[in-house]
Amino acid sequence: MGDRRLISSGSTFEREIGYSRAVVDGDWVHVSGTTGFDYAAMTISDDVVEQAEQCWRNIDAALREAGASVADVVRVRYLLPDGDDFESCWPVLRRWLEDVRPAATMQVCGLSDPRMKIEIEVTARRSGSRVAPGLGWPR
Repeated sequence: MGDRRLISSGSTFEREIGYSRAVVDGDWVHVSGTTGFDYAAMTISDDVVEQAEQCWRNIDAALREAGASVADVVRVRYLLPDGDDFESCWPVLRRWLEDVRPAATMQVCGLSDPRMKIEIEVTARRSGSRVAPGLGWPR
């Protein structure tokens, strides 16, 4: 159970603040709150829906590097400064998670940069450790 690995997206935030995009700890993958920044260009859209899509692309990349996928997500947290923006993101969230259906929470709170309109955090359990179908989660 000593399998602990740190994953970086290359974001300058990770280095400056001192955190990892994701931490693999045994079967579990904990993905930090992820915003809509395109980390390669360090740009962010003004549109909350585009930010939500970029969040999921960033999360997907971290999960893949961890040996997991979005299909392994068991918990998701949505953080938004403006709760009225959440509903416009639903089509993006549904497209990424419709077949996964993780436990989820949406919270209205301040984010560290006023350009950020949504932040998404996930926890996943790598598929190699899943219970066999018919015997437990996920199906």
